[in-house]
Amino acid sequence: MESKDIYEIILIIRDLIDDNKSYLVQLDQKFGDGDLGVSMSQGFNSIINSYEDNEDLGRLLLSISKSFNESAPSSLGTIISFGIMGMAKYLKGKNEIDSEELYYALVKGAENIEHKAHSKEGEKTIVDSIRPALKRAEPYKSDGFKIFTRKLMEGSAEGAIATKEMVSKHGRAAYHNEKTLGHIDGGAYVGKLIFEANSNYFNK
Repeated sequence: MESKDIYEIILIIRDLIDDNKSYLVQLDQKFGDGDLGVSMSQGFNSIINSYEDNEDLGRLLLSISKSFNESAPSSLGTIISFGIMGMAKYLKGKNEIDSEELYYALVKGAENIEHKAHSKEGEKTIVDSIRPALKRAEPYKSDGFKIFTRKLMEGSAEGAIATKEMVSKHGRAAYHNEKTLGHIDGGAYVGKLIFEANSNYFNK
């Protein structure tokens, strides 16, 4: 994976977000402020519009993190920025990585989200699509991007669906407590779309 791959993946993420914008709004309207689809679209479009290529993947992701945080006006925008920032620190100085290095970068991203957002698996957040993705894909981390990203996608999709059986512990949704049962978390679904975009790119 090089910088050119990251740009192409972001384009696919943006398109998937736009294709699912109304559904994300629908998910967010139940217990949030209903702007999830709009804010995510703004965030990824901003990355594309302000994109400046950098062969150093760490520096590139740091720039992307800042752009996304400034342009996606939501708590999820900040949380995703934490994840990208964690990956950026791990990848600093690297111009090209294999699937195993991507795995460890994603682990660092997940850890940064959990540390800075004070969230963990089982609390009905984007972490519930990230951690299952990493668990599913870990045995395949050295098998190349095709199978690795496909396993990430499978794990994240299952994780997002599993949030239906969870009670929200963070954000505005937490005030609704047991009422959040039976509903997919919007943040977890965004995580699923991000991993889906990566799989789509490497399995095209």
